[in-house]
Amino acid sequence: MMIKMRPSAIRLCATALCVASLGSMLSACAPIMLGGAAMGALVATDRRTSGTQLEDEGIELRSIGRINENLGDRVHVNVTSYNRQVLLTGEVPSAQDKQLVEQIVSRVDNVRLVANELAVLGSSSLTQRSSDSLITGKVKAAMVDSKDLFANAFKVVTERGIVYLMGRVTQREADRATDIARSTGGVQKVVRLLEIISEEELQRTLPAQSPQTPPKS
Repeated sequence: MMIKMRPSAIRLCATALCVASLGSMLSACAPIMLGGAAMGALVATDRRTSGTQLEDEGIELRSIGRINENLGDRVHVNVTSYNRQVLLTGEVPSAQDKQLVEQIVSRVDNVRLVANELAVLGSSSLTQRSSDSLITGKVKAAMVDSKDLFANAFKVVTERGIVYLMGRVTQREADRATDIARSTGGVQKVVRLLEIISEEELQRTLPAQSPQTPPKS
């Protein structure tokens, strides 16, 4: 079965380890455990409410289960939900299957929008998926290294060299993250599925975060 979820952005602290080891890849970071305080801090910096984060996890799990029930192992589909917006990536054998997957996911509770980026192709190879995972790790690491972004505000998904950016960010953050992704080796294209908020809304969304505005380099 080739259906899977992308790892959560809250595992950002494991990015450096993943980039250093191609064999591990980003998907292998899931077992890394954080202490309660550290995990709480990472969750707190997420710009979704805790309830929405749980909803997104539930959407991903239910979507995967229903895709499995209806299409089995003839498709390779990744389901990523952020703020109840669902990104579908991967490969399916026909246009009919692509539409069916979208219909299945759109009927899952709490889904408000589906971005169907499935390709009508044969399933990608393990080598391609490993390359995609490495690209994701490199983009996330570059965001961490930058001095003017909250890297945890973004969810990064890579499929066949195409990088998808998700998150609730300001226009400045969106443009900066796009520049970082485009300059990362191996990236063929950047697709933005971002919710743009104002700087004022950002301040209201993150009242407990310090600093509120990323420092300038």
